[in-house]
Amino acid sequence: MATGKATRPTPDPGPFRALVDRFDPDVLHLGGGRARRVRLAVRGREDQDRDAVLDGSGARLALPSGRAEAELTADLATWRRIADDLRAGMLAFRRGKLRVRHDLHLGVGFLAATSGSQEPERLQARLVKTPLGRRISLFEAGPLDGAPVVCLHGLGATKASFLSTLSAMADPGAPAGGFRVRAIDLPGFGDSDKPVGPRARYDARFFAREVVALLDALEVDRAHLVGNSMGGRAALEVGLTFPDRVRRLGLLAPSMAWRRRRPWAPLLRLVRPELGFVQPAPRAVVERIVARVVPESGDGFVEAGVDEFLRAYLTRGGRAAFYTAARAIYLEEPYGEDGFWPRLKDLQPPSLFVWGTQDTLVPIGFARHVTEALPVAEHLELDCGHVPQMERPDQTHRALAKFFRADA
Repeated sequence: MATGKATRPTPDPGPFRALVDRFDPDVLHLGGGRARRVRLAVRGREDQDRDAVLDGSGARLALPSGRAEAELTADLATWRRIADDLRAGMLAFRRGKLRVRHDLHLGVGFLAATSGSQEPERLQARLVKTPLGRRISLFEAGPLDGAPVVCLHGLGATKASFLSTLSAMADPGAPAGGFRVRAIDLPGFGDSDKPVGPRARYDARFFAREVVALLDALEVDRAHLVGNSMGGRAALEVGLTFPDRVRRLGLLAPSMAWRRRRPWAPLLRLVRPELGFVQPAPRAVVERIVARVVPESGDGFVEAGVDEFLRAYLTRGGRAAFYTAARAIYLEEPYGEDGFWPRLKDLQPPSLFVWGTQDTLVPIGFARHVTEALPVAEHLELDCGHVPQMERPDQTHRALAKFFRADA
C-alpha cells in the first residue's frame, strides 16, 4: 500500500561527486554570466539523480530542481566508468548507454570539463572569435602537434554530429587517432553566431570565408577538412577558392548542385529568407526528417539530433540561417561559366568522397559525375545513409585517417 511519503534522496552518488570535484571552468565556455544546470540522472533510480550547477568559477551538486538545460542519463555502472575515464563516456554515448538530451554543447562540455585531464589533447569546448568578428563554437581534442582536422556539419546539424569523429581521430592511442580535431558549429547553427542580413548569404562561398577566418584565428596555416552534406560543399569551396589552406578533403555525402531540372527555382529566387522568422516546424515533423536522413542512427542519435536542430531552429536567427542555406543549396547553378560542375574540375587538394548506398539526399549516382570531373579523386562506398560518420563510424574514420596520413 502506498504511504504517500516522498522518496528520500540517497547520499550523493560517488561518481557525481568525483565529476563535480574535478570540474574545470576553463574547459567549458558557459557565457552569459549565469549558472547552468546539468541533470545527472541514474536510469531507474530517480532518488539518486542530481543537478550539477555550473558557473564561471566551478560546480556544485544540488537536488534536482525545475528543468535542466542539459540532461545526461545512464545506469550507475556506466556513471562509474565515466568518472574513471572520459573516453568511456564517449563510447557509452555512441553505444546508447549514455543518453544526452537538450543542450549537447553543455552536456558534452560538462563531461569534458570533469575529465580531470590536464593533457593538451583533452576534449575542450571553446568559443573562438575570428577576424571577421564572428564567434564560432567548437569542440577540440587531440595532440597539439597532430595534423589539424576541421569538421563541418550538414544542414540543420551541429558539431555534435562529429562527436564520434573526435573520439576516434583525436585519441593518440586509437587506430585512426593522433590528429588535432576541431568540430565546429558553422555560423547560423548550434552555438555559433547567427548573423542576419544581406551579407549573411549562407552559401558555400560564405561558409568558405568563415572557415578560413577560423583557421586564421586558430593560427592554423593548412588543415585537413572533413565535411558532411552542406559541410562537404563548404569544404569543397574552401578547396576551390583557398587551395593553399587545405591539405586534403574528406567529403562525406557532400551536397552538390542539382544536375536535373529545378522546378521551384524561379519561385524560390523571389522568397525572402526572413520568412524563417515565422512559425517553426513541429517536433514530430523534425523527428521524421532526421530518421529519414540517418536511417540507422538509432533512437539516441535521433533524439539528440532533433534536440540540437531545434535548439537553433527555435530562434529567429537560426531559422533564417536554415532557410537561407537550404535555398542556396537548391539554387546553386550547376553549369555555365561560374557553375559548380565546371569549377569542380579545377579542385586541387586531394579528395576522398564517401558515399552511402542508402542515401536518398545525395544519391550514390553522383559518384559517376564526380569521377568524370575529378578522375584522380578517391571514392568509398558504404552501406549507410546520409551521415557515414554516425552510421558507419569505424569504416569512415579508418578511411579518413589512412587518406590524411598519406599527406605526411
